[in-house]
Amino acid sequence: MKIKINVKIAFVAGAGLAVIGAFRSATGAQEPSRSVWDGVYTEEQAKRGAALYGRECSSCHGTDLTGADEALALAGPAFLANWDGLTVGDLSERVRRSMPPNKPGQLSRQQITDILCHLLSVNGFPAAKTELEPKTELLKQIRIEASKHKANE
Repeated sequence: MKIKINVKIAFVAGAGLAVIGAFRSATGAQEPSRSVWDGVYTEEQAKRGAALYGRECSSCHGTDLTGADEALALAGPAFLANWDGLTVGDLSERVRRSMPPNKPGQLSRQQITDILCHLLSVNGFPAAKTELEPKTELLKQIRIEASKHKANE
């Protein structure tokens, strides 16, 4: 009887450890695996984003993305310091939930992604040959790194 109980306990403990291991592997797979320095958007996408930015964002954040009044800068050292180490997915979700301030949620995920490509371009991150997809789980895999040197560490 005692052996059967010990076998059951060992089985339950082993199954619990397997579940924990699977969970850690699944969450580890979501860690950022690329950097904005790897080239994550196309020039065409950045151009679409520039047009959208001009219509939807520039009245608050300025045509040069330097911010105005209460609107934060979206380019330059202040922007990079605020977002360094976070992901493009984090930035996308922030925009989706809070922009534009008078109508949050008005922009589609594709529009937000295109605008973010414009921001990446203005901040000097390189373009690529493949468009950035507007899927949050993919955007969360791309780290925003303020400097190229840091991205290579």
